Amino acid sequence: MNPNSRISGRFYGVGLGPGNPDYMTVRALKILQSADRLVHFCRKGKRGHGRTIADAVVAPDAAREIALVYPVTTEIEARDPAYGSAITPFYEEAAENLASELEAGHSVAVLCEGDPFFYGSFMHLWRRLAPRFPTEVVPGVTGMSGSWTRAGVPITWGDDVLTVCPATLDHAALVERFRATDAAVIMKLGRHLPKVRNALKEAGLHDRAVYVERGTMADEFICPLPDKTDDAAPYFALILVPGQGRRL
Repeated sequence: MNPNSRISGRFYGVGLGPGNPDYMTVRALKILQSADRLVHFCRKGKRGHGRTIADAVVAPDAAREIALVYPVTTEIEARDPAYGSAITPFYEEAAENLASELEAGHSVAVLCEGDPFFYGSFMHLWRRLAPRFPTEVVPGVTGMSGSWTRAGVPITWGDDVLTVCPATLDHAALVERFRATDAAVIMKLGRHLPKVRNALKEAGLHDRAVYVERGTMADEFICPLPDKTDDAAPYFALILVPGQGRRL
């Protein structure tokens, strides 16, 4: 933090884990119970997933809650210039609104599914606010670690190299990454499932891959990827390719 920053409210990024509130840390629980403001990202007309995880430990309270409603989500590809034109002003405005709360002396906790520093929207607020205010980031269990544990799939053995790929990469890039690694996790699956499936087949990894949908959550679904014959995948779905390294 800049030593010249004004000392006021404290800014938190709180990792809530992969979905099941039982995987929440004690530190996360303490902040949820004490913060003046609880902030969550959401789609228009819906509560954010981070807020629904927190429901297990903190009741809804309109006086404490701030919803940050995305102007776009998956309807525009992230690489499309139109996506940046819509989402960057959203983060700028959200950061300034939270800055006003912090300047007023309020503690502000942003609720993050998984870990705040792993593909998290929180990071876009953090880079704008952390240089200006006292900040604490609370790590959380990632969706991928929750998923491979629930699937009973040790992801790396011995000297295995693990690669984490967003499914938004193009087919050729995915094949290149898959061929160069021992184990893989493919995130942000959604409508990209057919492309990822084909890339895994081309790289020779399809038969040992595992599909996990909503890992650790009440409606969790897990199966070998070859048994997943349709192309539908929700946002909270991923594919695991376990390594085959040294066994002792």
